[in-house]
Amino acid sequence: SCAQGCRVSIQFKSINELREMLDSKAISSSELTQETLKLAEDLKELNCFVTMNGDASIEKAKKIDQTERVNSVLSGIPLAQKDLFCTEGLRTTCSSKILSNFIPPYTATAVMKLESAGSITIGKTNMDEFAMGSSNETSYFGNVHNPWKKGYVPGGSSGGSAAAVAAGIVPAATGTDTGGSIRQPAAHCGITGIKPTYGRVSRWGMIAFASSLDQAGPLARSAEDCAILLNEMSGHDSKDTTSLDIENTDLLHTINQSIKGLKIGIVKEFSLGDLDSEVQNRFEDSKKLYETLGAKFVEISLPNISASVPTYYSIAPAECSSNLSRFDGVRFGHRAENTGDLNDLYIKSRSEGFGDEVKRRILIGTYALSAGYYDAYYKKAQQVRRLIKNDFTLAFESVDLIMTPTSPGTAFAFGSKGAKNPIELYLEDLFTISSNLAGLPAISIPHGKVNSLPAGLQLIGNFLQEGQLLNAAHIFQQNSEFHLEKPSMEEF
Repeated sequence: SCAQGCRVSIQFKSINELREMLDSKAISSSELTQETLKLAEDLKELNCFVTMNGDASIEKAKKIDQTERVNSVLSGIPLAQKDLFCTEGLRTTCSSKILSNFIPPYTATAVMKLESAGSITIGKTNMDEFAMGSSNETSYFGNVHNPWKKGYVPGGSSGGSAAAVAAGIVPAATGTDTGGSIRQPAAHCGITGIKPTYGRVSRWGMIAFASSLDQAGPLARSAEDCAILLNEMSGHDSKDTTSLDIENTDLLHTINQSIKGLKIGIVKEFSLGDLDSEVQNRFEDSKKLYETLGAKFVEISLPNISASVPTYYSIAPAECSSNLSRFDGVRFGHRAENTGDLNDLYIKSRSEGFGDEVKRRILIGTYALSAGYYDAYYKKAQQVRRLIKNDFTLAFESVDLIMTPTSPGTAFAFGSKGAKNPIELYLEDLFTISSNLAGLPAISIPHGKVNSLPAGLQLIGNFLQEGQLLNAAHIFQQNSEFHLEKPSMEEF
């Protein structure tokens, strides 16, 4: 065994580096999986995993070691899955008390595709309850720590996945993004995360929050590793009616092209002058780097963008109130004891099972959908959503990509935002929400530090232009080293 020997060598390795180690027999898949599980155990104070898949993952790794044929780059590579992807026989909780004992009888398509490519699921990652939150503070299983600073949030809702990658436990992990939940934790943890075009990755088997906004995608240290995962996760799925029936393109093929002449839009309506001066400086530095690589910047207008946050917080809670009605204590999940009639069972089970933020959104959403208010709120929000989408359509006639900061600031201390006023936390998604409303792909890459914590740069692409997005991110990473920086994690 190479217990101590390969200890240092697997942490923070890219997928291709691990592939090389496996191919050259420097390490076997079962050793790699055992080392990964040991790393997760050593760093359990981060609280990034809810459920480990120890025995089953070692079992699968042994089988892979016995077969000579490598069917993909991911064969024998350990990954982590966000805990809202159903996994057959492995507990799936959505980080909620109401599902704390739920073991699904099937596996989500996105996970199944990654596992068919030979990847190994080592565990399920902690998240905001039912993906509702921007800081990973609403989880029934407690907060995830940011690997860069103990007691600081990793961002949400895919905070556990982002922290597991940032800490170098796994090379990549799955996340989901409803209003920024892949990109914002990627920014706070100093890694790369992409939200694909709505419909590119199947939502089947993904526990729904807001069906018209949710989209699964990968988190990894580099754009290249994100492309490797997205290649496998993408594709039409007849079980998901919102899945796009398009031909799959190999995103790695388009990743090394020159960006000379690439037109990047800067949104006039985002007043970056209001942000921390260091956030502005990082943004200006990144613009300069893109300019030296041959990109051109163009000012664009998205006149309805300021309505993104209120539009999102009308649509998302309405859809969540509908989606979460199935958690009633009858068929699966938490059931309250000592209840009277059926109504009492519903009320007690849901009151005990859901956390405050989830209850808040269910109440807002139910109100917005109720007779007399539907037209004023939900319908109106959908009309504004169309205006936001039209603004993007117009903007993309003159630019290839749009660039913004990912988040207004960096990671913050537990409990420092939103305790008295939840809207404070909602504004964390200021730059990310609009691409979910429009169904567009967007990526966050690290571009330096602000007060010694990572900051993220967001690129938004046109419909199905993931190739162009990943290429622009990859070229940036080929000419900078921000994505290679590692947290010291001495506190853990």
